[in-house]
Amino acid sequence: MDALIIAAGYGSRLAGLSPSKPLTPVNGVPIIELSIRQAMRAGVTRVVVVTGHEALRVESFLAELSRRLQIVIEPVRLADWSTPNGHSVIAGAARCAGNYLLLMADHLFSAPILSALIDQSSDAHALTLAVDWRLNNPLVDPDDATWVEIDGDGLIVAIGKTIAHYHAVDCGAFLATPALAEAIRAAIAAGQPGSLSDGVQMLARQQRAATLDIGTAWWIDIDDPHYHALAEATAPCHFAPTVDG
Repeated sequence: MDALIIAAGYGSRLAGLSPSKPLTPVNGVPIIELSIRQAMRAGVTRVVVVTGHEALRVESFLAELSRRLQIVIEPVRLADWSTPNGHSVIAGAARCAGNYLLLMADHLFSAPILSALIDQSSDAHALTLAVDWRLNNPLVDPDDATWVEIDGDGLIVAIGKTIAHYHAVDCGAFLATPALAEAIRAAIAAGQPGSLSDGVQMLARQQRAATLDIGTAWWIDIDDPHYHALAEATAPCHFAPTVDG
């Protein structure tokens, strides 16, 4: 299976630690490398990375990482990386064959989350989103979280940072089908900015957006120095420089 990693944005809140968010080290290893290693652990055999800010540095690192880990890593450079993240999904999904694992470059996940997502493949759903029902999880920033309202069948009703009713946190990892990029395009055509959440919400209205409860599995969104420090302090032991994937 392919993995698509969105790594085009600026990451201003981590700029004091590193000029490139994907290349910011966690316990000595760049976030993007840890993400790719975990995807490989889950069974991914090819990776597409959408680049933008600091593209040359990121792409140079990815070329070296591809040789070192013996996995195909294909960079796709976004011309205007200031656009909402759904534009990155559209660009990257065009390089993926069939369904793919969709990850945000500033999120880290324990491999079982990604393995469980891959196992969710179903013709009934256009996407499956990993969600955390622990609303008091200390590794989640409530001021930056994307919240998810979920119905009794585990389908997404609403998603967003400011929705009034919610049950879980969007973890930033999806099993996506080609329908996701189509939904983002449709949202843009309807006048929406083109965020990933715009596309997910469109699929939710069609009852085609499912969820996967991650239970107590470890994950983190590394958005600022505080959560970077938490990542270094709490990452499972297999997030280490000696891991071979």
